[in-house]
Amino acid sequence: MFQEAIYHQPLGAYGYAIGSNRAKITLRSKKGDLKAVSMLHEDRFDAPGSHGTLQLTLAGSDEMFDYWQGTVESETKRVRYRFLLDDGVNRLWYAEGGFATVGERAGWFHLPYLNLADLFTVPDWVEGAVVYQIFPDRFRNGNKDNDPDGVLPWGGTPTPSTFFGGDLAGIIEKLPYLSDLGVNLLYLTPVFFSPSTHKYDTIDYLAIDPQFGDLETMKELVDEAHKRGMRVMLDAVFNHCGMLFPPFQDVLARGQESEYADWFHIKSFPVDTQAINYETFATGVASMPKFRTEHPAVREYLLRVAEYWVKDIGIDGWRLDVADEVDHAFWREFRSVVRAANPEALIVGEAWHASTEWLNGDQWDSVMNYLFRDACIDFFAKGDIDVEGFDQRLTRVRMMYKEQATKAMFNLLDSHDTERFLTTCGEREELLRLAVTFQMSYMGIPEIYYGTEVGMVGLTDPDCRRCMIWDEQEQNRELYQWFRRMISIRKEHRALRVGSFRSVIVDALANVYGFVRETDEEGVLVVLNRSRFAQSVSWPDGVSGGVDLLSGARYDGVLEVEPFGAVLLKYK
Repeated sequence: MFQEAIYHQPLGAYGYAIGSNRAKITLRSKKGDLKAVSMLHEDRFDAPGSHGTLQLTLAGSDEMFDYWQGTVESETKRVRYRFLLDDGVNRLWYAEGGFATVGERAGWFHLPYLNLADLFTVPDWVEGAVVYQIFPDRFRNGNKDNDPDGVLPWGGTPTPSTFFGGDLAGIIEKLPYLSDLGVNLLYLTPVFFSPSTHKYDTIDYLAIDPQFGDLETMKELVDEAHKRGMRVMLDAVFNHCGMLFPPFQDVLARGQESEYADWFHIKSFPVDTQAINYETFATGVASMPKFRTEHPAVREYLLRVAEYWVKDIGIDGWRLDVADEVDHAFWREFRSVVRAANPEALIVGEAWHASTEWLNGDQWDSVMNYLFRDACIDFFAKGDIDVEGFDQRLTRVRMMYKEQATKAMFNLLDSHDTERFLTTCGEREELLRLAVTFQMSYMGIPEIYYGTEVGMVGLTDPDCRRCMIWDEQEQNRELYQWFRRMISIRKEHRALRVGSFRSVIVDALANVYGFVRETDEEGVLVVLNRSRFAQSVSWPDGVSGGVDLLSGARYDGVLEVEPFGAVLLKYK
């Protein structure tokens, strides 16, 4: 038994409450080492012999480790437990005291009390959400009267400084289109007053940029979206502001005498925007000075902004820009303020890496899941990894996070910061369709970047921010209908939204990947063939036939999947 690879702690994603009387337990071991993992559990105040037992199941494996999971229930909400590990030759107890042949010598792990106040909760509505990300200047020009100076004709070549006139009125105009597509959560990149096309250099956090409209237009968008069963999220840029933000301008004018001198990370005075003797977004971006969010006045200002848009305007959540560079204490207070304004508001951080520190229920609900995107790019778009590598990547990400965060992940294929998926895969539409099928049937919230559904292409920023194609003659309407169909299937089948997940087919030779999504009432087997040959698939345990949700065909004998094709088999 490889004891050095075995790990568990009653915290983070390894031991946590998922209800008032239930806790999720995960143990890690060397890949292929253990044959079985059992758990003995009890209330520490119960009489001896009143324990319960639980058999953990192998939930998945990455390159190096197996992950064993189980859910323990306790009427008293107090749980202490130890594991019995079996590698087929030896059996050892494992707990806080280490490894032992006698249980009492290993001691116990403890979840002293499952406090409801500590429970990680995300809004219930995320289970049915499908996100549509909009870059406002490039989506739709609905009101030419508010076009900025120098606006270019729609469809021109974007540069970092070009304007095309997209606005909030254009989004309102296209709500029927979005409703028909099936999306129900709109995420808008920044809309606050700013001199740039991207608006990540804010001048006024309480005003809509005039090129997009005004507060009344924003209220109309929120109201009209709500009437159609859609929610609206805005982009919070609280790591930094724009150079023209009045407090920073005051510091430029008055130096150390400014009441705002401590709002920013100033290295020396006077402030020099050429030498850039202050901290900024990224490195040396003079136009985006970084906030000192630990400063009480900064916190008060930004938290008032966060509350205002949720409470007074009625938005349904925030996406947090460069969120991993802002202090944890700020985000804890941010969560309290936002949830007090609307208990159903969603909070999603931008982080391109593992984000466990922020996803324990006291800060964010989830992140833009770039680790998901990386796996999809390498498997579907580039073919740089096979199904085994793909499954390992997915497992590693799932095991990083508590299940509450996993079900709220923004699972994207492309965004305003990345090359478009269709460009990455060499414009092979069959690969995009396969990736979308996976995206719409996997755990978490599918996120669509505007225009991907009609075949838009583009290299990284600014090329990925082209104007939305509205001429149906130029749109890929078959692809649009595919997106629409996949969204509809996801909505119609609860197992694809909230069901458990287990991979059941990892065939590296055929490059076929299969997994099961299950609830008590429904089960769907998803099989993806990332090869140029038709593949016959053996039935996994518990499945022997069913109806394909894509084609309507019934399979009872051989399950055959077309080249670069998929089957979504409803088997119960």
